Amino acid sequence: MAGSAELASLEESFRKFAIYGDTKATGQEMNGKNWAKLCKDCKVTDGKSVTSTDVDIVFSKVKGKTARVINYEEFKKALEELAPKRFKGKSKEEAYEAICQLVAGKEPINVGVTKAKTVGAVERLTDTSKYTGSHKERFDESGKGKGKSGRENIVDTSGYVSAYKNAGTYDAKVKK
Repeated sequence: MAGSAELASLEESFRKFAIYGDTKATGQEMNGKNWAKLCKDCKVTDGKSVTSTDVDIVFSKVKGKTARVINYEEFKKALEELAPKRFKGKSKEEAYEAICQLVAGKEPINVGVTKAKTVGAVERLTDTSKYTGSHKERFDESGKGKGKSGRENIVDTSGYVSAYKNAGTYDAKVKK
């Protein structure tokens, strides 16, 4: 069997994969989706001798009849089931040792996670310097929103029509 340090790192890997993607998981039990992810990420499935179908069959075999999850002991049994298939030509003990080394110390890989980036149309649509009309009034020169003052119509009580060029010159003309 595997050494005690290796068993500890095997159990640590089990816990990390058990809680992956589930905020309510305790790390004591693993569902079928996470079992399949563990086998894929740790290169237990190779597409030839061990396929994703084999992984699902082994999961169904080791879990309880009505259960949907496996615990750590059932996890070790599942690895024992897969070991001879993955490492043909080795004895059961050597195959189990080798499969434990594949899994021990590993953690879930986030591959294919989409990263947000602003290019093309998004860049153009979010550039406040290119806004026109009433939308232009909602942002200052730096592109920061003005908040309520940018949305609110402030009444001009000066007595002049808005945008009148000679506003404030009436008194100067009358005095002459």
